Amino acid sequence: MTAREVIRRNLEGDGPVRIGLDFDRGRRYDFHGAGPGPSKTWTPRRWVEGDTEYYDDEWGNIWHRLVRMSKGGEIYRPALTDWDMLEGYRLPDLADPERYEAAAQSFAADKERFRLGSLPGFPFAICRYLRKMEIYFQDLVLERERIDLLHDRVTGLLEAMIVRWADAGADGIFFCEDWGVQDRLLIRPGMWREIYKPLFARLCGAARERGMHVLMHSCGYNWDILDDLAEAGIKAFQFDQPALYGLERLADKLNRLGVCLYAPVDIQKIMPFGNRQQIEGEARRMIALFDGHLIAKNYGDLHGIGVEEEWDGWAYRVFEKSALEKEGMNA
Repeated sequence: MTAREVIRRNLEGDGPVRIGLDFDRGRRYDFHGAGPGPSKTWTPRRWVEGDTEYYDDEWGNIWHRLVRMSKGGEIYRPALTDWDMLEGYRLPDLADPERYEAAAQSFAADKERFRLGSLPGFPFAICRYLRKMEIYFQDLVLERERIDLLHDRVTGLLEAMIVRWADAGADGIFFCEDWGVQDRLLIRPGMWREIYKPLFARLCGAARERGMHVLMHSCGYNWDILDDLAEAGIKAFQFDQPALYGLERLADKLNRLGVCLYAPVDIQKIMPFGNRQQIEGEARRMIALFDGHLIAKNYGDLHGIGVEEEWDGWAYRVFEKSALEKEGMNA
């Protein structure tokens, strides 16, 4: 069975022969990921003033970060500093067919792995930057008509990107949208259902109509909307902190919903302590609880969370051993 079929079966709970694997540094990797090619209408800019580096993105936002300290950054000046700018605002050319030509070629050359196209987020992840986070949350209450218009325009662009990914031969799409803090959602669950659930259903529906699955990364505690996300069409939750929910409780929920867990051993409560017995035990628990709906992965920034590669290797070898044993049993 190809890696592509393994991932599909884990996403659908369709009797996979093994768990899915997504590990870097030359280890087993069941995905073939791709993003849009470079824009023809935007050239990145970066400049330094004192200890601060500034840079832009193709949405028109200006970011800043401390040089030699922070890796990412925060919004310095959003693209839409005033709602009067909305009418004339130009969305980036992310639906340009030429930006998908290289991905289509690379997908066509790989029949073995699951082909995954990336989106820059769903409407919340994008629009909170366009207005700046603290202003955006006020807009949800004070400027609802304009927020709905902005959401609709961004959703339309994302729908067009989904069509491009389908044309390029993707099996699924992946996006990141952080919805929780440590113990709750960023907004009331009722507001989420009113404003965002229809947008999720619209975008997941566009993917589903074209035979693609939707995989979502989200940090924080999303418990209150897991049922809604599954109902809208999310087929895998990429959670880096699955222990935040209680692993047994999360397994019971996702297995009932028919949704896949796509996760490393927990990067907050398990991995950073470097306890081999605990790390290996947690990997075994994940296999036992989610088998049939599990894609195991590594975390991409081990240094950033104080984890040694050796510790990450302990988890990987447990996951790999399970995969090898299952493959042997089904050979």
